[in-house]
Amino acid sequence: MGGDARHERTSGTATGGEAERRVAAAIASLAELSVPLAERARFLTTECLVGSFAAPLHLSIAAGRVTAAAVPGLQRSWRFAVRATPEAWLEFWQPLPRPGWHDLFALTKRGAATIEGDLHPLMANLQYFKDLLALPRGRVGTRAA
Repeated sequence: MGGDARHERTSGTATGGEAERRVAAAIASLAELSVPLAERARFLTTECLVGSFAAPLHLSIAAGRVTAAAVPGLQRSWRFAVRATPEAWLEFWQPLPRPGWHDLFALTKRGAATIEGDLHPLMANLQYFKDLLALPRGRVGTRAA
C-alpha cells in the first residue's frame, strides 16, 4: 500500500526501512509505556494489530496493559487493526503534530491510515486507545532540523 497515491509522504522524515524500524520500536515500547493507562481500561482484554501496513505488530492487551508486542504469526488472531504509513506514524508522534496528523481519525481521513475489523473494543475504549497510541509522542525523533 505504500505506493498508493492516497498515502501521502511527509517531507523531512526517515526513509523506508529506517522509518519502519522507528515505528516498530515505538509500538514495541507500548508494553512498558502503557502501565499508567492500565487502570483506565482495566476491563479491556483484546488482541489487535498496530503499526505500518507492511509490518504491523500484534498487541496483546490484558486488563488494560499491553502485555506483548510481537510480529504477528500465522496462527495469531486479532479483533481490529490500526495501520498507517510509517511517515504518518512519525508525524503523529511529533511533540505537537500538524493539523491533519494529530489524530487517528484525521490520519484515516487523509488516506494515510486504516482502521478495520471488529471495532467494538476500539470504540468502547476509544480514549484509552487514542492515549495509548499517542504515548510515543515526542519520544521518536522524526523531522529533519
